[in-house]
Amino acid sequence: MEDRVQNIISRKNSRIAIGIIPGHYATNHSHVNFYVDMTAIKTSSKMAKEAASELAAEFGSTYVDTVICMEGTEILGAFLAEQLSASGINQGTDINVITPELNAVNQMLFRDNTQKKIWGKRVLLLISSASTGKSINRAIDCLQYYSGELVAIGAIFSAIESVQGIDVKSIFTDSDLPHYDNFSPNECPMCKANKKVDALINSYGYSKL
Repeated sequence: MEDRVQNIISRKNSRIAIGIIPGHYATNHSHVNFYVDMTAIKTSSKMAKEAASELAAEFGSTYVDTVICMEGTEILGAFLAEQLSASGINQGTDINVITPELNAVNQMLFRDNTQKKIWGKRVLLLISSASTGKSINRAIDCLQYYSGELVAIGAIFSAIESVQGIDVKSIFTDSDLPHYDNFSPNECPMCKANKKVDALINSYGYSKL
């Protein structure tokens, strides 16, 4: 797989890049024709800081109390909170950065010691990839349970523009990957053409089959 990787450079900032590998991949709820590798943004402090700067520019007029980091975006989330509190409507505020716990059926939960960071708070949800919106919808249900108000959604890559009326602001979109597509498993044309699945993928990475 690695010999097929293509680098996609951000149109807004040449110091930010993702990798894509064409193929046939299965997630837990869909099949896609590209694996989008965001490892560098999630792990490199320099690139994460650049990415956070781009996202912060999208949320400068949105008041945020808490950033909830999903799918390995903690480094990016910390830089985002720092930059939001440096200017704009959030200038000088102390923004919380937390990560949800996931149970056996992938539902988000927060323990008693972190619930106070959500209860009655204005929340920015940060996610690595938004392909169908299912993960974001689950997060919205969770926030409603804990009485948090979702005011913004940020992503490294998003193939959707909004979820439940809230815009998804991302560094990369499907316009950067013009041939990107996702399908429900029973409607996947690659499966119908008997093309084997190359790997199972999730927010942690991929496992070849």
